[in-house]
Amino acid sequence: MAKAFAVMLLLFNALGLNTGIKLNGNGYTDILVAINPAVPQNENIINQIKAMITSGSEYLLMAMDNKVFIKDVKILVPPNWSGSYEKARRETYDKANIIIDSPHPAYRDEPYVKQMKGCGEESEYIHITPNFLLHDNLLNAYGPRGKVFVHEWAHLRWGVFDEYNEKEPFYFSENQQIQPTRCSTQVSGHWFEIINGYPMLCRYDETWLPTKECQFFPDKEQKTKASVMYMPSLDSVTAFCQEGDHNTEAPNTQNQKCDHKATRTVIFQHSVDKDALQTLKPLQSAPPAPKFTVIQRRSRVVCLILDVSGSMQGQRILRLQQAATIFLREIVEEGAYVGIVKFSTNADIISSLTKIEGYARESLISKLPNTASGSTNMCTGLKLGFEVLQQDDKSAVGDDVIFLTDGEATDDIQSCLKSAVNSGAIINTIAMGLSASNVLVTMANQTDGKFIVADENLISNQLVDAFSSFTMSDGDLSKLTIQLVSTGSSTTGWFNGTVPIDRTVGNSTTFTIIYERSAPTVRIQAPSGSVYDQTRMTHNAATKTLTLNIPGTAEPGDWRYSFFNTESTAQAMTLTITSRAARDDVPPVMVKAQMNQLTSDGSKPMVVFAEVSQNHVPVLGAKVMATLQSDTGHSEDLFLLDNGAGADHFKNDGIYSRYFTKLISGRYSLKVRVIPREGAISGSHSRNSGAPYVPGYIADGKVQLNPQKPPVSVQSADVGRFTRTATGESFVVNVPKGVTPKFPPAKITDLRAKIQVDTIFLSWTAPGEDFDFGTVESYDIRWSKHLKTILYNFRNATPVNTSALHPQEAALDEQFSFLPEVAIKNGTTLFFAIQSQDKQALKSEISNIAQVTKYVPSPKPPEISEPPPKLLISIVTIACAVIILACIIATITVCAIKRKKAVKESGGA
Repeated sequence: MAKAFAVMLLLFNALGLNTGIKLNGNGYTDILVAINPAVPQNENIINQIKAMITSGSEYLLMAMDNKVFIKDVKILVPPNWSGSYEKARRETYDKANIIIDSPHPAYRDEPYVKQMKGCGEESEYIHITPNFLLHDNLLNAYGPRGKVFVHEWAHLRWGVFDEYNEKEPFYFSENQQIQPTRCSTQVSGHWFEIINGYPMLCRYDETWLPTKECQFFPDKEQKTKASVMYMPSLDSVTAFCQEGDHNTEAPNTQNQKCDHKATRTVIFQHSVDKDALQTLKPLQSAPPAPKFTVIQRRSRVVCLILDVSGSMQGQRILRLQQAATIFLREIVEEGAYVGIVKFSTNADIISSLTKIEGYARESLISKLPNTASGSTNMCTGLKLGFEVLQQDDKSAVGDDVIFLTDGEATDDIQSCLKSAVNSGAIINTIAMGLSASNVLVTMANQTDGKFIVADENLISNQLVDAFSSFTMSDGDLSKLTIQLVSTGSSTTGWFNGTVPIDRTVGNSTTFTIIYERSAPTVRIQAPSGSVYDQTRMTHNAATKTLTLNIPGTAEPGDWRYSFFNTESTAQAMTLTITSRAARDDVPPVMVKAQMNQLTSDGSKPMVVFAEVSQNHVPVLGAKVMATLQSDTGHSEDLFLLDNGAGADHFKNDGIYSRYFTKLISGRYSLKVRVIPREGAISGSHSRNSGAPYVPGYIADGKVQLNPQKPPVSVQSADVGRFTRTATGESFVVNVPKGVTPKFPPAKITDLRAKIQVDTIFLSWTAPGEDFDFGTVESYDIRWSKHLKTILYNFRNATPVNTSALHPQEAALDEQFSFLPEVAIKNGTTLFFAIQSQDKQALKSEISNIAQVTKYVPSPKPPEISEPPPKLLISIVTIACAVIILACIIATITVCAIKRKKAVKESGGA
């Protein structure tokens, strides 16, 4: 078994993931742009996408020393667009690198990147709106589309972060000057507060930093070339910040997440392309313009290829029937085409391609195999499955396969692996049991499919979960079947529970009960009190299932279920509840689950991610649990956190995360559940990554204002109690024999500092003994007046006496205050960092660096750079004009009142 895992790990690492962007020589290929079905058909959108990426490629080449450019792009248009487009191969909406979608509820038309991982790691996707593509009124504020594209590309591909900070736009530098948060510091300009459309000198708060109304206005003409990640709208900006001009002091996300490294350093030394970028030679001539292919995916075509060999006898063939029945009845989309093939010694077509409409679902279910015998000739089954897929258009390209087996191939599976990959089909594989072939991993990997492991245990419900995960979205979430509940129990009496059905779902709601031996007594009560019992359910004794389809839209609220085992001995039962969006115009709350990688050798911890959102807006305050279970019996339950600490990179972004450190060799399933609780809200969240809005520029001594940025209109909304279940792709762990992974405490990433009089107050989230589990042994806290000391020579910084500090358990809040042994002068900026240690003396990485400035209010504000004389005269003139105008208005008003009063008195006489 260990040898098989090692071979599989080598295959994974050698072949790499087939999905995603590739750097082929100097050119990036396999870039996928997908347009959401909610976007009305407009061919000019396609033209603007091409223009944006073409100009972006030229800008990218310049910014990257003529080393890389955009070579090949596919544009996936929605199925509801009419026209003659090429047929999509393995490209699907959920694999898109760039999404063209309606304005974000909070960010509106601002371009942004969904960035949920760490420094140097690839991000999820770029979000751009049709308005940004079609209208030029946004370009002054954000920059030309091509330059904005490169800004977002750097987030997406190389995992760098923004070099501005809307929450902290100004800071005190080490030399006690107020500076805008920027990179590089060579970007010149001045800051003002806009009052009634006029620029005025900024006011200052109690810390003597400019108030939140104050904004930085860059000079239109600049001499510096950096930086793309700060302000790509400036004409002079054609480069990423490098160490020579990087502003390490700025409190921006790039410094906070990347240990104060310059963006160029991250790109060339830490990103996915680091090896290639260090060896690629600059192009000596201009590369060709990007090649664009416009493609479309229409109705889904899927073939179930099912193993019915002798090893599938008994419980396994029954589990196959039960899970495939739920897939055919609840999961596969209306209008899709489905075929079924079974294989053992030979292969047979159970059903040719059948359109899902009317009675077709039940007809297909009735044909599912229920007996098993013979050997496991996988190639025979695959070959016949591809023939079924070709029945509609003589091609399997872009079609979908669900391939299930529980054993090693009796024939030579390697001989047909190449033809399976070359078929153009997306092959999803299910490995049922320990003996299932490891080739399933490679096949899914090389065809952009999913690999899922599942056991035959009824209570785990893993096979049902696997089939339920095989949805295919075109971006229209109202069509998707959502798994609300997947739970099981072995009981001698009652199996009870409550499931909340929230207001975002309710259509096509189905309760499916699977039992071990005999049908239980069933009672399901709606929130209004209506009761459904087994007399209102469909009972299939052969597959041991009871199914209740709620008519219309299920009532929102708590549904109570009770199943009574009428036998005297315990029997297992499971409940699966699925539903769809309640209305087309109300996006449902969705959950997506994934690991940070699909293989591990045990040298580093893995990370579990679960995104909980509604129409791109994060759902906060959810209780999220992940269950990771290997085919060798090892199981871990992890509560995931959205606290911005440990494995979680951004607090309150709807991405719940946790480290997985107890790594034992095996093939693991991933199941995430959102557990019902009060207080979850759907709320707006500030962008973590995206091109900055620039309020205006200074040109020829005058402030030129850009259109005002629209205010965020999304208010937090109570989601209410809800529950969801999601199954992620399975992953493989292969720890070398005799090795037990040991990990240090996690790096502290949310250290914060405050100062009151002379007392320093520090706060952070406690790490664990093993990353974010357990309790650390001790903390080493140090400070310095110089950033470079704390950054590069932590041991030379001043230590803090922490003998009174008793570490808390991982994920709890830590607070510590102390009085420095030396006097801190007014106006001094201090820098702090922490390193934690566990019982085995393993030490964490140095934390993020927190900084604070001691500032006792005084009549005179701190030193700031003054506007140039010409601009100062303009401001004074404007101020005087405003004052004079106000005086004139006041005088006229007073005169008018007096005259009116005089007329009134005269009339009264």
